[in-house]
Amino acid sequence: MQALRTMPELPEVETTRRGILHAVEGHRVLRVSVHNPQLRWPVPTELPAQLQEQTIHAITRRGKYLLLHADTGTALVHLGMSGSLRLCSPDTPRRPHDHVELLMSSGWMLRLHDPRRFGCFLWITPAPEQHPLLATLGPEPLESNFDGDWLLQHARKRTAPVKCYLMDSHVVVGVGNIYANEALFRAGIHPLRAAGRISTARYDLLATEIKAILAYA
Repeated sequence: MQALRTMPELPEVETTRRGILHAVEGHRVLRVSVHNPQLRWPVPTELPAQLQEQTIHAITRRGKYLLLHADTGTALVHLGMSGSLRLCSPDTPRRPHDHVELLMSSGWMLRLHDPRRFGCFLWITPAPEQHPLLATLGPEPLESNFDGDWLLQHARKRTAPVKCYLMDSHVVVGVGNIYANEALFRAGIHPLRAAGRISTARYDLLATEIKAILAYA
């Protein structure tokens, strides 16, 4: 069994995405089994019928969400606070908290394991970027449209601590507690300083440090 453990921050979710590519991307879903639909957002009852026999053409990530793009829709997966996607042999005994299973034509079984059931496994049609969970997300921190100027413009008149500001997914996605702390430390910014009271130069440095830490992680 290959276990891909993750916490809900961008580097761990991206590592999971890369880890399942060889077994899922480009392969057909032979069977979908839902053992417990009661996640944070219930698994749709129609998921097995919609996803079964479809080919997963691509696996992408938006913030902390994984998107499995198929012929007629997209499976939207979130790992919650304790979840993981696990690759295993189809004859591996199912464990408690293995809630959703995809048997792939690659010969692998993909299992969503989520003890606290704070994750999700949804089905989206037609445009995933318009789904309410994705539509209002901020930019990806490793892309060019995220920089110090973006942070400065959206921080105006904000009195909340800058650490909370960075962890707001509407401002920028994927900067959780650990990475916010590390980036602020490297940029020499106190985490409790008001987001609206930080200079342009400091935000330029902070954006650079966020990119560096997340890329390294």
